[in-house]
Amino acid sequence: LTQKEGTVMRIETWEIMQNADLDEIELQLAFQCAPLITGLKVSNLFQIDSRHYKRLCEILDKSNFSFCGLGGRNGSVSLLIYQKEWLEQFLQQEEVRILMHRLGYRDLHLERVLTRFRSRYIRYMQKKQQFPHEMGVLLGYPPEDVEGFIIYEGKNSLCEGYWKVYAEPQKKLRLFAQYDKAREWLLDLLYCGVGMEDIVGVALDAESRAISQDYLFAS
Repeated sequence: LTQKEGTVMRIETWEIMQNADLDEIELQLAFQCAPLITGLKVSNLFQIDSRHYKRLCEILDKSNFSFCGLGGRNGSVSLLIYQKEWLEQFLQQEEVRILMHRLGYRDLHLERVLTRFRSRYIRYMQKKQQFPHEMGVLLGYPPEDVEGFIIYEGKNSLCEGYWKVYAEPQKKLRLFAQYDKAREWLLDLLYCGVGMEDIVGVALDAESRAISQDYLFAS
């Protein structure tokens, strides 16, 4: 097994990424955003070389995914890619609303939240001002884990994967395994010749989601 960005990848999949003649931006979407694309997560942070930005817009043009630019540096750009309806619903959960209020967000209208977050994120990246902990919320992390990260300053986590876990570690580890499986599946689809435009174009279709959930949650 190969360890990559806190998650586990099969050797066969790693070799596909290294040796297959596949579109780089499609590979990066599968690698970084598989949980979002397969309906397991409300959003994903996505970092790419700025020269691939136009290609990304082409891929997402006819999908139900949106993105918010978070600035760039050294030739790369950071984006929050999200499904608007899912993220809006997540922000309205009671525990999430309470946490966002503590972080200074009284108005939870999505566009206003993203505008303020973007400004705070850019200030953090450029001037190393206070880290915007609301990033964890906007990435769909459980509020108890975001709060734990704040309280313990990123230390003393029970386990780590796609984020640092401070409650229900076994449940989160199972979820991380599903995220890994989602990535493997999308990479396999790309290797078999299915284009990312087609994948994201049907990603939120009810039948497609049912198929993906059956696959991802299979034992």
